[in-house]
Amino acid sequence: MKILVCISNVPDTTTKISFTPDNKELNTAGVQFVINPYDEYALTRAIELKESQGGTVTVLNVGLADTEANIRKALAIGADDAIRVNAKPTDAFFVAQQIAQYAKEGGYDLILMGKESVDYNGFQVHGMVAELLGWPAIVPAIKLDVTGTTATLEREIEGGKEIMQVNLPLVASAQQPMSEPRIPNMRGIMTARTKPLNVVEPISSDVKTKTEAYTLPEKKSGVKLIDPANAGELITLLRNEAKVI
Repeated sequence: MKILVCISNVPDTTTKISFTPDNKELNTAGVQFVINPYDEYALTRAIELKESQGGTVTVLNVGLADTEANIRKALAIGADDAIRVNAKPTDAFFVAQQIAQYAKEGGYDLILMGKESVDYNGFQVHGMVAELLGWPAIVPAIKLDVTGTTATLEREIEGGKEIMQVNLPLVASAQQPMSEPRIPNMRGIMTARTKPLNVVEPISSDVKTKTEAYTLPEKKSGVKLIDPANAGELITLLRNEAKVI
């Protein structure tokens, strides 16, 4: 089974966010970038499937050269080889087109990625990739098993869980608890240095979205702590200040 895992390079979730002076882009100065946490669920599950059933796992990232440290980390965790599409990801459609173009020629059985990236939370790329390839998409999944050419996936729905079976090839996105992300060991780190990391140039693509400006949310107001024995004060505040009752 050939599996393609798409990973994003995102700011560490503890990053203090700021923007460039024109408010058009994230200010990346001093920001630590990591593999998108949701993509790590997809990567680990792909490696588990490879270990149990055989096959290969290829990691793909659309990004500039500064993303290669995290691509090497994915190789250290257990991916066999990697592709970097040498372009700054401008919007979801651009990224989806690059992934689909590469996947068309790769003969993959399964494309996995996180349900969304934790920087822009777009939740769009997996659906676009599936549409461009003419494949089914199951998003987001909390469980994935493959038997032969059939995948069984589980996802959460209102009030319960939904179990689906679909024939490969398939695009699926992952969220917890699909797998337990792994920390690369020393052997994996050493091996990753020798694994192939190929750089390909992007195909041309129309820009579908344009960012006008980013703004930070308003700071939350202070919190007032009320003595549990003083319910009357709480009611007064809710009525006169919060005006919710």
